[in-house]
Amino acid sequence: MDEIAEFSDDRNKAGCVHCGVVLAGIKKSRDHVPTKTLLREPFPANLPVVSVCSACNQSFSASEQYLVAFLGSVLAGTTDPALQVHPPTARILAYNSELRGRIERARVAFDTPTGERIEWRPEREPVEVAVLKNARGHAMFEYGEPMLTSPDAIMAVPLVSLSTQEREEFEDSSSDAWPEVGSRLMTRMMTGQDISGAGWVIVQYGIYRYAVIQKGLLTVRMVLFEYLAVEVRWN
Repeated sequence: MDEIAEFSDDRNKAGCVHCGVVLAGIKKSRDHVPTKTLLREPFPANLPVVSVCSACNQSFSASEQYLVAFLGSVLAGTTDPALQVHPPTARILAYNSELRGRIERARVAFDTPTGERIEWRPEREPVEVAVLKNARGHAMFEYGEPMLTSPDAIMAVPLVSLSTQEREEFEDSSSDAWPEVGSRLMTRMMTGQDISGAGWVIVQYGIYRYAVIQKGLLTVRMVLFEYLAVEVRWN
């Protein structure tokens, strides 16, 4: 990815993007958004990072592992570490037997007139925690705006479950207003850096893309492995 300077309000950078605590004088981390375990090696250069307090950063670990392990298991059709197509999922499932058991219980098989059908039913809380973490990071990195309040809606569903109209609306990354002058997203709009024709920021083709959109207060959309559609919206 290109390195893009930004010149948004420095006052917004003083606190953790998740809890708002002032970072000066406390233990803090530079957190990658998206979570690196959602990507494939070799990683792109200049991955987005935001400053967070260490307490928040550590608190997301279990939820991030759940999302990566669950999504990878769905894509592979199994929780067997040896059969995973996403290496981070294989590593997580190999050493975390308790998590593997939780995900196995989320795999539901039932008979239909045309044969056996499999459904994967995720635990809602860890998925929402993990995607909200990334959404807040994207909002801060692109707009320079900390979204400290709870979002009004979080959606995480397979792309194929969207109707044609829903898919068209989801893929439309146009905003109701221009982003703030000096923000990275304004620079991207002017230069086209790392942005597809549809306005999505491409982190890794076919692996991870996101869009930060000024609809309502702010909307962040993500697509993981061209399978999972995510939207986090503040109204």
